[in-house]
Amino acid sequence: MKFAVLSDIHSNLEALQVVLDDAQKKKCTHHVCLGDIVGYGANPSECLELIRKLDCPTVMGNHDEYCAGDIDLTGFNPLAAEAIKWTREQLSEDQRTWLRNLKYIRQVQGFTIVHATLDLPDKWAYVFDKLAAANSLNCQQTQVCFNGHTHVPVGFVRGPAGIQAGLYTRIKIEIARKYCINVGSIGQPRDRQTQTSYVTFDLNENLIELHRLDYDIAATQAKIRAAGLPLSLAERLQYGR
Repeated sequence: MKFAVLSDIHSNLEALQVVLDDAQKKKCTHHVCLGDIVGYGANPSECLELIRKLDCPTVMGNHDEYCAGDIDLTGFNPLAAEAIKWTREQLSEDQRTWLRNLKYIRQVQGFTIVHATLDLPDKWAYVFDKLAAANSLNCQQTQVCFNGHTHVPVGFVRGPAGIQAGLYTRIKIEIARKYCINVGSIGQPRDRQTQTSYVTFDLNENLIELHRLDYDIAATQAKIRAAGLPLSLAERLQYGR
């Protein structure tokens, strides 16, 4: 059994299609989605329908919540607020209802998925350091948990010597350790790399692997500009930030 772990798609259809094609080539048998399917990009409806077609375990991200509801956007980052308002208008009521019904946390085949943190999943806190990771790990009931939200792929491992943190490409799951793994972002990487990011988890081999792939950034940028979304949402894709 091999899972493709998808997160932070952010309405980037070109990136999502490349990832789904690659997951098929890598013979993934299952998928999970860690949320933020929509927001920022120009293809929210199309990306949402691709994820719905997968019929896979999916958790809610903060942009899913904002775009599906009618929360007041006063005090939001102006760029994010503008993208949220635009996205709300692109989604059907059926799509918004589907997003609203997503859970914050799910357990799947012995591992956990969450968008942000396990200790405060609906408060949209970030796991950037060992302290934040420790708070989430304290609530983790499975050996492995995958999260997103930061758009930066990094792993936190709690073992006999405490919590270790760092970048990764391959992680072999070991006994007596607990893993909190951020899978990065498909649609808007923020680790100074422009390539889309996703993870595979081979349960038979107990192996987690990070995959970075090229996609048609120019096409994605052109769509964002044509939609009238903030230009910075297009520009940031070519810098990975």
